This record gives sequence, C-alpha cells and structure tokens, in this order.
Amino acid sequence: MMIAVKNPASVEIVLKKSRFIGALIPCADEQDVPRHLKGFADVHPHASHIVYAYRMKTANGIIYRFHDAGEPTGTAGKPIFQQLEGKELINVLLVVVRYFGGVKLGAGGLTRAYSNTASQVIAAAELCPYIDWVTVPLTLDYKQIQPLEYLLKKLDGRIVAQDFAGQVKVQVQVPAGQVAVLLAAFAGDGREAVYVAGSG
Repeated sequence: MMIAVKNPASVEIVLKKSRFIGALIPCADEQDVPRHLKGFADVHPHASHIVYAYRMKTANGIIYRFHDAGEPTGTAGKPIFQQLEGKELINVLLVVVRYFGGVKLGAGGLTRAYSNTASQVIAAAELCPYIDWVTVPLTLDYKQIQPLEYLLKKLDGRIVAQDFAGQVKVQVQVPAGQVAVLLAAFAGDGREAVYVAGSG
C-alpha cells in the first residue's frame, strides 16, 4: 500500500560537526519539486550540499529522481531515495541539506548519515494511506444537493466546484473505489470520471 505525507516535517542531526537538515514535503506532482528546491537554496545559500530524492505517481506509473548534489556518487541521493521506496512513500520530496563541519565522514559515513537523516524525518512525519482521487462532474436538481452531501460524507468525498446558474453543476472528488457508488446514486449529463492524483 502506498503512503502519503500529510504535512511537511523536518529534523536536524549533527554528526562530526556536520549539520544534516532533513525535510519531507508532500507534492501534488513533479512540477512542485523545482519550486521547493529553490526555496531550500534561498533559505540555505551557504549550505555545502542540498541533496534530494522524490517519488511521484503519474498516469504512466511511478517516477522518481535523486541527486547527490556534489557528494560522491551514490552516497547521498540514492540512500534517501531508498528510504522513500522502502516505506512506499508517494508524491513526496525528501531534501537533506548538509553544512560541512570540517571532518570528512568517508563514503560509508556519508551514506549512513544521509540514510539516517531521511529515516528520522520520515519517522517524524504524519503519514496516511495514499488515495487516488477521481473527479466526477454531475448535473443535479437543487433537491439532490443535500443527499449528495450526505453520500459524499459516507464516501469520504468532497465537492471541489459548483455552479448554481440554471441547473446545479458540481464537480466532486471521491476515492477511486467509490466512483461506481456515486454514479449509481446520481445520474448526470457528464458522467465521465477524470482521474486526479492526490492523497487524503
């Protein structure tokens, strides 16, 4: 089962005078990543390294990237990615900022430091099951709004857009497994489900 992160989390570890600042950030998609990385670069302009890894669910499957940011190949980005993969985290960016403290850690020490920082920030985060949300457009009569709201509460769904000009047109999001229940209860003129990535 894939796991999502509810809110950003961070930790700081000091090892042989080097500071490792780990941050775990939920992302809607891969396009969120550059903005977050720029934020870290702006906040930590004097950092020695800003290492990252991410995993995202797309319509074509899971994509991932990791970057060593100048650390020896395989000692930084890959260990933090392995933490994401091992915990089955999805739609998340994990960043570890390092301030070099003057004492070299060696390849094994670096790998352990980055892996431990990633593990600790994951442990500090509030996690939840990942949910594939489906957006369903419906056209309703006014009298159907209250029954719709009641059903959405039972299905863990939500109204994301509504238009009351003329007939009531709404867009609702429900977990993928609940689309059939929703459509069985409410016939609309736009019953084509549109999949959107997300987590509850």
